[in-house]
Amino acid sequence: MENTLPFSNDAIVFGILMLCLGVVFFTENLKGKFWTTFYKFVPALLMCYLLPAIFNSLGIISADTSKTYFIASRYLLPASLVLFTISIDLKAVFNLGPKALIMFLTGTIGIIIGGPLAILLISTFSPETVGGAGFDAVWRGLATLAGSWIGGGANQAAMLEIYEYNQELYGGMVLVDIVVANIWMAILLLGIGKRKKIDKWLKADNSAIDALQEKVQNLSEKITRNPTLTDLMVILSIAFVAVGIAHLGSDVISKYLSTNFESVSDPKSALSSFGSGFFWLISIATLIGVLLSFTKVKNYEGAGASKIGSVFIYILVATIGMKMDLGKILENPGLIFIGLVWMAIHAGLLILVAKLIKAPYFFLAVGSQANVGGAASAPVVAAAFHPSLATVGALLAVFGYVVGTYGALLCAELMRIVATQ
Repeated sequence: MENTLPFSNDAIVFGILMLCLGVVFFTENLKGKFWTTFYKFVPALLMCYLLPAIFNSLGIISADTSKTYFIASRYLLPASLVLFTISIDLKAVFNLGPKALIMFLTGTIGIIIGGPLAILLISTFSPETVGGAGFDAVWRGLATLAGSWIGGGANQAAMLEIYEYNQELYGGMVLVDIVVANIWMAILLLGIGKRKKIDKWLKADNSAIDALQEKVQNLSEKITRNPTLTDLMVILSIAFVAVGIAHLGSDVISKYLSTNFESVSDPKSALSSFGSGFFWLISIATLIGVLLSFTKVKNYEGAGASKIGSVFIYILVATIGMKMDLGKILENPGLIFIGLVWMAIHAGLLILVAKLIKAPYFFLAVGSQANVGGAASAPVVAAAFHPSLATVGALLAVFGYVVGTYGALLCAELMRIVATQ
């Protein structure tokens, strides 16, 4: 395929990906009735996946011959996490009370139990859909979904490496991930427009959110400034020095643990994630960002630190979209159905708990996206309520990255049990 691709040069591929992102963001902000209506029903984030997927499906570019995803996931993703977390006010977020964390953990539990329950339900009438043997076993592929839907792309990649799912079949799982996750995100975004009615039905108290919103907004107004060239260079320096430190730490720690502990070097062990350099890369980058949030570095948020982080995230989103082959959608509709049942269990549990504890719709939506969408969409959904709340989505998404690998391992082992009965 490499010889027949019109564009295999990474500089050209990257240009095409940036063209896709530029078109999406440009058209999303047009005032015309068509584009306003279009993006009301089709989230911009979904288009950032789909346009590169179309180019890949048409055989114009291919993730198989491009290193753009590797660069985005290893360099831009940890950089974005640092930039998202340096502005976090942990004290203000903790003042929201336990409901935000409860809804996040509820979403995590919904994913953990949703996978094995979906396999059990579908195996009753279509056992071949959830079957497979060896490295082709469907549950191994679904483990990557668990990683993605609890944490994000980093955890998804870690699950792929840990459970060694057949790479040739992996595209189908990525497709399920993107299709199902974006259907759910679209539903959540539609619900934001009706949040007052939803909160009334939930009997929710929004006072803590309103107080945080006002505090963050006041702080933002105090530190917001037109960024100078110096500001931008310092922001990029902070981000990529942190990425360098994270890479150094992840190399040292993962090699040491894999060399000295058999339980870590064994890919079938529940502790194998500690041997993943990717896991330590994300964890260390997040920790650096949190530590910097207690210093004056957090004031660089006023110069646009999180905006630059968002740029990096959307580039990552485009490179992930490039992995999709839309022609495979109909190859295994059963996998899509598994994903839909799985997400329905996640959503149902969230709604039930939100009703029981009278949690606002904001906590439900952001708690869910911090799991399912991760750092790419949780801040986006949070900002859809109000721009000043984006950091709440980012923080919960960071929690997702931290617990994602562990939660996905538990989910994967449960799916292994039910799939091999």
